[in-house]
Amino acid sequence: MLRSLSELFGYDMKAIDGKAGKVDDFYFDSLSWVIRYVVMDTGSWLTGRKVLVAPEALDRPDWEFRRIPTRLSQEQIEQSPSVDLEKPVSRQKEEEVLRHFGWRFYWNTADPFFPGHAVRTIPVLRELEEEQEKKEPAHDPHLRSADEVMGYHIAAVDDDIGHLEDLIIEDEFWLVRYLVVDTKNWLPFSKKVLVSLDWVEGVSYDKQRIKVGVTREKIENSPEYDPSTAVNRAYEVRLYDFHGRPKYWL
Repeated sequence: MLRSLSELFGYDMKAIDGKAGKVDDFYFDSLSWVIRYVVMDTGSWLTGRKVLVAPEALDRPDWEFRRIPTRLSQEQIEQSPSVDLEKPVSRQKEEEVLRHFGWRFYWNTADPFFPGHAVRTIPVLRELEEEQEKKEPAHDPHLRSADEVMGYHIAAVDDDIGHLEDLIIEDEFWLVRYLVVDTKNWLPFSKKVLVSLDWVEGVSYDKQRIKVGVTREKIENSPEYDPSTAVNRAYEVRLYDFHGRPKYWL
């Protein structure tokens, strides 16, 4: 099912033997835009620690009661490696976390998490000066904060058209499927539209800009997205037919 990612912020996370924390953020892979971790804030029961939780440790979200059950015990969470999220998460730190919980190293093998679902590679546009790149700290910049990219400018083929308001994910595979674009600062009227991840041509994290292969006029006239209504297949058909693009589910 397709769901708003921002809706999940603040959801309760439950351990198998009690409370665990709340959803604080998400880390996604900057190339595939697959959600790799939920950032869980453990709150008062564990002195406010933040823990990375892989989707394979999660059960389906309970949308009615705003909670996400996990397959983790409080002891596993309490003994998990500490992660300084003020700094980029290195591959070494990921390995430490994955070993502790017994999760798979997703970068070593073909990803079995997406049967029948093609996962696109989104180019990361490098726009730093050469000297700045040399000074860049030694880390793996493949993990990005979902909270951090909210507000990024959306650049259409011919001009800027809006900013990133939200992400729409498949809650079964934790895969970003759509960008929610808000045009209120670029058009005389406020309108939210969806842009498929398949139409994204690249992302500049330095300039906080997402480049999409769609014209400004197409986005302006695209079927409007209503955040109060779940995205269904009928809406997706209208959206893809309007843009004349091949449908990912086919």
